[in-house]
Amino acid sequence: MMLTPTRHSRDIERKPEYLQPEKCAPPPFPGPAGTMWFIRDGCGIACAIVTWFLVLYAEFVVLFVMLIPSRDYVYSVINGIVFNLLAFLALASHCRAMLTDPGAVPKGNATKEFIESLQLKPGQVVYKCPKCCSIKPDRAHHCSVCKRCIRKMDHHCPWVNNCVGENNQKYFVLFTMYIALISLHALIMVGFHFLHCFEEDWTKCSSFSPPTTVILLILLCFEALLFLIFTSVMFGTQVHSICTDETGIERLQRKKQPRERTGSCKSVQEAFGGDFSLNWFNPFTRPCQPEIPIDKGLVRQASSLSDMDNMETTESQLETKDRDSVEVLDE
Repeated sequence: MMLTPTRHSRDIERKPEYLQPEKCAPPPFPGPAGTMWFIRDGCGIACAIVTWFLVLYAEFVVLFVMLIPSRDYVYSVINGIVFNLLAFLALASHCRAMLTDPGAVPKGNATKEFIESLQLKPGQVVYKCPKCCSIKPDRAHHCSVCKRCIRKMDHHCPWVNNCVGENNQKYFVLFTMYIALISLHALIMVGFHFLHCFEEDWTKCSSFSPPTTVILLILLCFEALLFLIFTSVMFGTQVHSICTDETGIERLQRKKQPRERTGSCKSVQEAFGGDFSLNWFNPFTRPCQPEIPIDKGLVRQASSLSDMDNMETTESQLETKDRDSVEVLDE
């Protein structure tokens, strides 16, 4: 009996030889525990430096233009503590988002030995990423900047010079939240300072000359307004993604994934680290990261293969139309 193209495709897809594992280098030895994750991307590094520079610029204007020259000691102390605390948490969250492995898939594990160790059964398939030569788990996507497949990749953010994935999404959410808060706080203080300077002598409301003071405040106002809008939108988008258990890439695909979605409460707890507590807002505590089995999500059922083909087709369009080498079904 002649096999149909679909059935034949599924049969050969279970064979390790079809993945061309001989073209994959053996998996590299894992680095020492605690090895820092850092992406050597010129654009990302420049954006990260600009981010720190803008926060430090806001710090300079708030302290030396508005708070220190103020004759209201209580006003200066309270606002100085609040602003500096938010700025510290924002920069700490930025560092954690930038230097945390977002959930990279082991590179180069599409070897014949590893594929055979999965012991694929009839009706099961695996996908290989041709860029990093890795077996691609479910919901993983390849990042052309990080040059790795990332589990639950939401997007690559140049401002943190890293992908936003399942391991560092909490830090990215905190970064956007704290930046939005310090931007709002700075806008409020600029408004009060302008009112104070209009009522008082401009030469007494700042240690700088009146023209310099006005220029510094206008620049800070423009920066704070811009980042307040941008980070507020990003914060809302990320919270929505966590609550719906749907990444940004999956949302762009406009396809319902053939998987069981996690409840919104459970998704939030996994992303932020357990039941609600102050640790949710602490960038120095880790999200819930249960130990991931080496084969988790690598093997998929062929019954949903057509849906997965459509998903991979859309993903390949997002990734410069690079299709997985094991995707053999016609659209």
